[in-house]
Amino acid sequence: GLLMASIVDDERLSAEEMDERRRQNIAYEYLCHLEEAKQWIEACVGEQLPPTTELENGLRNGVYLGKLARFFAPQLVSEKKIYDRDQSRYKHSGLHFRHTDNTVQWLRAMESVGFPKIFYPETTDVYDRKNMPKVIYLQIFNMRKELDKYGIQMPAFSKIGGILANELSVDEAALHAAVFAINEAIDKGHAEGTMAALQNPNALLRNTQKPLAETYQDTLSKAKRKKEDQASGRALDAEDQKALLASLRLPALGLVGIFDDNSCFYLEHFTSYREHKVKVPKPCMIVLFVFLLLLIVVLLMDTEQEAVVAINAAIRRGVPEETVEALLNPEAQLPIVYHTAASLYQGELFSLQLGCQAGLTHEELCVAVEMLSAVSVLNEVLDTKDSVAVIEQSSLVIYFIMWLFCFVRYADTLIRLRAESLAQDQEFLTWNDVQKCIDSVNVQVHEEHERVIAIAEINEALNSGDPEKTLDALLLPTAKLQGVNPANAKHYHDLLLTTKDLICKVKENNMAEAVADINRAVSEGDAKATLAALQCPDAGLRALLSECAHVYHTQLSHLQSTQAEQGNSISALMTGIWKTLTYLSQLTTEDIQSVLSSVTAEYNREQLWLANEPFIIRLQALIRGYLVRRAHNERLEYLRKQEPSVIRLQASWKGYKQRRVYKDKLKAFQDSVSSVIKLQSLVKMWKAKRSYSRRLQYFKEHVKIVKIQAYLKANKARVDYRTLTGSQHPPLGVVRKFVHLLEQSSLDLQEEQEVTRLREEVVTNIRANQQMEKDLNLMDIKIGLLVKNRITLQDVVSHSKKMKSKKNKTSKEDLALGEKQGIKGLSKEKRKKLEAYQHLFYLLQTNPSYLAKLIFQMPQNKSTKFMDTVIFTLYNYASNQREEYLLLKLFESALQEEIKSKVDHIQEIVTGNPTVIKLVLSFYRGARGQNALRQLLGPVVKEIIEDKNLGINTNPVDIYKAWVNQLETATGEASKLPYEVTPEQALSHEEVRVKMESSNQVLRTVTDKVLGSIMSSLDTIPYGMRYIAKVLKDTLHEKFPDATEDELLKIVGTLLYYRYMNPAIVAPDGFDIIDMTAGGQVHTEQRRNLASVAKMLQHAAANKLFEDESDHLTPMNSYISQTYQRFRGFFQAACDVPAPEEKFNVDEYSDMVTLSKPVIYISIEEIINTHSLVLEHKEAIAPDHSDLLHELLKDLGEVPDVESLLENSLSQVAKTEISLTLTNKFELLDGDDKDTKGVMMKTKKLIVDVVRIQPGETLTDILETPASAAQEAEHAKLVERQVVQDSQTPEGLKSSQAMLEDHQLPLEQKKRKILRNLRTLEQAGLVSSKHKYQEIINDISKDIRYQRRYRQRRKAELVKLQQTLTALNSKAAFYQEQINYYDTYIKTCLDNLNRNKKSKASSLKYTAAKLHEKGVILEIEGLQTNQLKNVMFDICPCEEVGDFEIKAKFMGVEMEKVQLHFQDLLQLQYEGVAVMKMFDKAKVNVNLLIFLLNKKFYGK
Repeated sequence: GLLMASIVDDERLSAEEMDERRRQNIAYEYLCHLEEAKQWIEACVGEQLPPTTELENGLRNGVYLGKLARFFAPQLVSEKKIYDRDQSRYKHSGLHFRHTDNTVQWLRAMESVGFPKIFYPETTDVYDRKNMPKVIYLQIFNMRKELDKYGIQMPAFSKIGGILANELSVDEAALHAAVFAINEAIDKGHAEGTMAALQNPNALLRNTQKPLAETYQDTLSKAKRKKEDQASGRALDAEDQKALLASLRLPALGLVGIFDDNSCFYLEHFTSYREHKVKVPKPCMIVLFVFLLLLIVVLLMDTEQEAVVAINAAIRRGVPEETVEALLNPEAQLPIVYHTAASLYQGELFSLQLGCQAGLTHEELCVAVEMLSAVSVLNEVLDTKDSVAVIEQSSLVIYFIMWLFCFVRYADTLIRLRAESLAQDQEFLTWNDVQKCIDSVNVQVHEEHERVIAIAEINEALNSGDPEKTLDALLLPTAKLQGVNPANAKHYHDLLLTTKDLICKVKENNMAEAVADINRAVSEGDAKATLAALQCPDAGLRALLSECAHVYHTQLSHLQSTQAEQGNSISALMTGIWKTLTYLSQLTTEDIQSVLSSVTAEYNREQLWLANEPFIIRLQALIRGYLVRRAHNERLEYLRKQEPSVIRLQASWKGYKQRRVYKDKLKAFQDSVSSVIKLQSLVKMWKAKRSYSRRLQYFKEHVKIVKIQAYLKANKARVDYRTLTGSQHPPLGVVRKFVHLLEQSSLDLQEEQEVTRLREEVVTNIRANQQMEKDLNLMDIKIGLLVKNRITLQDVVSHSKKMKSKKNKTSKEDLALGEKQGIKGLSKEKRKKLEAYQHLFYLLQTNPSYLAKLIFQMPQNKSTKFMDTVIFTLYNYASNQREEYLLLKLFESALQEEIKSKVDHIQEIVTGNPTVIKLVLSFYRGARGQNALRQLLGPVVKEIIEDKNLGINTNPVDIYKAWVNQLETATGEASKLPYEVTPEQALSHEEVRVKMESSNQVLRTVTDKVLGSIMSSLDTIPYGMRYIAKVLKDTLHEKFPDATEDELLKIVGTLLYYRYMNPAIVAPDGFDIIDMTAGGQVHTEQRRNLASVAKMLQHAAANKLFEDESDHLTPMNSYISQTYQRFRGFFQAACDVPAPEEKFNVDEYSDMVTLSKPVIYISIEEIINTHSLVLEHKEAIAPDHSDLLHELLKDLGEVPDVESLLENSLSQVAKTEISLTLTNKFELLDGDDKDTKGVMMKTKKLIVDVVRIQPGETLTDILETPASAAQEAEHAKLVERQVVQDSQTPEGLKSSQAMLEDHQLPLEQKKRKILRNLRTLEQAGLVSSKHKYQEIINDISKDIRYQRRYRQRRKAELVKLQQTLTALNSKAAFYQEQINYYDTYIKTCLDNLNRNKKSKASSLKYTAAKLHEKGVILEIEGLQTNQLKNVMFDICPCEEVGDFEIKAKFMGVEMEKVQLHFQDLLQLQYEGVAVMKMFDKAKVNVNLLIFLLNKKFYGK
């Protein structure tokens, strides 16, 4: 009866009242969502947010949104990027424009994790509270869901507002329905019904037993009665007003506007309604809650109206400050107000108030303040003159923007208008000023648009071919063309058509170039370059979106490769026609446009569906509802027609009454659907909130238990890890917890690829820098010869051009050629040949004895070049730890070989120049770009060079001469002292001795400083240098056991100091110790200071005292002895290094467990040269004919040439670098189980797969226990995941086929194979069944530890390679600077030469007598001296620089002429030829002729 009454009341409501009720319901739902979002953000950022009523204002400054962004994207948003983190600025003076930066950081963070752009709010939605519900509904809630998709761990929502019907998932709704059914069954009291409800699958209850149905019914009935008793209001029972107020103010309720003065009123009404509640259904209690909420809203509206009255009064008073204070009143609920725009608010609001006698209403104030605030911000942005910011802000202020693409023009015009207003002392631009400005821009754009339409009509008329139509189009008023003469219509038409054809041809050419660029970018595999080429205007492509760049590139690359394959099939019939292949593999404009259109259409379609998904769902729901209703009506009509005759016999009144009752009930139910759903939502919300509160309270009460559990778990994990790493026999249970670390993740694969790429760049850059350094050294020599007139300027220019061409050849063309000439692009025979080379280089790399012997079999000149190129290339310049280890072992073997075979006396190491020592020094001084000497000596050497007052001179004669010059300069008279003296005579003067002692003291001070830098930088010395010093010391001690410790340490000092450090101190510019600009050099005084220090350290390192010719330095001997003792300890410490196996963690399994195979980058020419050398000296380096090297050389056969190796006759191909993946021909083949190492590796991998799935105390237990069905299913999932991962693995990092087949075996088959392998290993003595195969478990634990170290080492290697690459790029930049310097020098020389050519390009005429007088001509055979005046010589410069034509005339008759090359003259002068013959009769002085030509033609 009460329910029907409420329905009747609803029917009596007017339309306005129903709308008001709907708005109240929406407001209530929004408050629920707002509280839910507040609690979620608090859980994310870890701090308390403002109350729900103030949350919208609290979010406007963006601080909490910035902290939320930092929570899920810390790598992008740091704490420093959040403006006003502690909100002190906001609390003191309100919002600032920079607060929008926080919202922008939030948006960027969402973009970085791939959050769909459709959910992005505008900045003003937050800052100006334009659409805060959108931020709460769309952004916060959808962001939580989206971030869960991307695997970002976020706190769960508390489900305060989430229990609304449209928020529940299908599973949750089913669960709630099942719970309601259980409650109804309990109320009915039937045990069978209760049991059926409990067994409902949606209830998620397990282990229910039918015999206990009566027990379930009794227990649940008692529990429900007890819960109903506890649910009664305690505060109302006690009539406690304070307790009721405290309950109402609980944050979880989210109630606002609760006042202490109304406490008695609240208690009275709640008490009366609770009494009424007993008589009415529970849903009516939720109506009570809504009524209370509405009551609070009405109270808030009263305070709002009072604030509006106060604002109107302040506006009438006309004081801007008072007006702003009134607007800032929180009770007014107005948009943001800025103090700085007080005068703007006062003036504009006063003007609006004049038109309203009753004053401005709240709605009018909201609209006006929001617009004025936006205008104020726009004025501030205009002052910054930032067009982008102006565009963002103007879109909020201006409502009549005609064209969106005119935003930039709007911004520029507004900035200019703002500047004019400031010049006229106008403080602000008003909204009307801004709108007028926009209207004027719209008029301009409209005129331009009409002009574009007119041009289109002119083009259409030209296409029709009718001159009259062309004339009509030209005469259109919108075209604004003047002086159009109708009589010239035909001429206009023809001229415009010709111009149009020319433009079309130019566009076609540009389009062809653009299409070629697109094809090139697609071939290079760079998506960014492809997008840039597609965006070229000349391409004329449409429907292009930057978001689809990678899809464009993928589709175009696939199409290009498809066409290339078709071209290959054609070329099989037409061998050698390269152009046909090239043409067939090129994409046309139509192909490209087709791909772009399809991809863009697909993308737009996807975005359209995503954007309109809610509308589509609504449309589908409406259509389905219509179809269901139609089907229902059709069915009902059919049933009515087929009613049995019995119905017609019944009384018509009875039928009419029943139909009326049915229709009334149906209408009542249909009208009450929304109310029922709302009531259900409120009940579900209350239950979910109660459940959440209890759960939260449980955790608060047991917080210590939770912490203890966390501590125990962490402690257990630490103990297990210590057991794994420290125990000699770790248990299988501990190892099982960590076997997942052996799995290769996608990050491992990415790091391996990055290491390979960086290693290739490092090797390529090293080789390029070495070549550039050689060319620059040769350029230095040639410029020196040019200065001495030994060569011409043309030779220098020619070398410069060659140097530039070499540099360009290392660009992309050569790399592309190298890729085409790789192994995969060759025929089967050639590929087999290069694979044999891969086996050979692997053997040479991993067995250093071969190369060590080969070095000493070659001549000195060949071995140096071989070492500098092939050896360093073979080891990739030690770009990773494996190759550094192998190179170090080569150095060790070669040094030991050289000492044993070539050193007969210990001093020969010092006096000679050992080949291996040169190789070691060349490498560790910076061959790979890591100059340790720069760190070791750079700072102290730079300090010595930059000290302008430092002057070290230990030569007494030089000091004496400087003293005499000083005396003569001071007195102005010639000194009576002799200028040339001996050192003893110089030291006889007191002044010289004083200066000598002062210089010695300074030398000791500076030497101590350099020595201190060396002593403190022991760890900076490369490990390889220290280990080679140790090998040198140990090998010499082994060969010369009688040698003392001092003798051995002196030899170590010769290596570490004299050969390694000393040259860098003497010539820091030559060893890249200090930074030098192009053309810069170390001055003589600076170099003498460094040489003096180096000399002192050299004597100290060798403990060599000054004697004989250095008697004046004997006072320094005591200092040298003291310094030697320090050096001695330093050399001993330097030799104290671990073995390479320990340092680099390398063992016999290292190459078998590494993820990627070793790769080297070597030129074809170097491959052939190495093959030739090894083949030539194979008997010396491998005397045993059963050696593996002989087998590999037999496979390779004779040394091939470049043409036969690569099927290419291009000469530059020999210099092309290719990559060879080194493999061991003699390692375990796939499927071969005879080798124990391979069996061990395979067995360990199979065991790892098994123990991850099946637990057990020992390996024997696991292997003997059959796997359950669940374990087999889990294993199948694991295998499937591994197959997917391997399919995504790059080719070079994939596992072998045999390993993949083992991985895909079922669990039981894996166990059987493990047992077979274990028996094989037990026979080999590697494992023991008595120990339950604990040995292999120990090996697996070692593999886990090694995998961890390997990952750490790989990360360190990445950093090292990046540092090396940076250093190499810096060095390349320095070399490029030198090249530019030389280019400038050459250009200056050419300019001077051309200037002289222009001024002195005319020919010279001399008589033979004049030239005889100058000494140029010595004599002419057959002519007397007095007849020389009859001979005339005409010297004319030719077009080619340096060439001259000399004509001889006798008595005015031309006799003969000769071509003279200036280069030939310089060559004769260089060879010392003084006289040459000209015309076979005239003898000419070569030097004077060169002088004459230089003076007259070159201005020298």
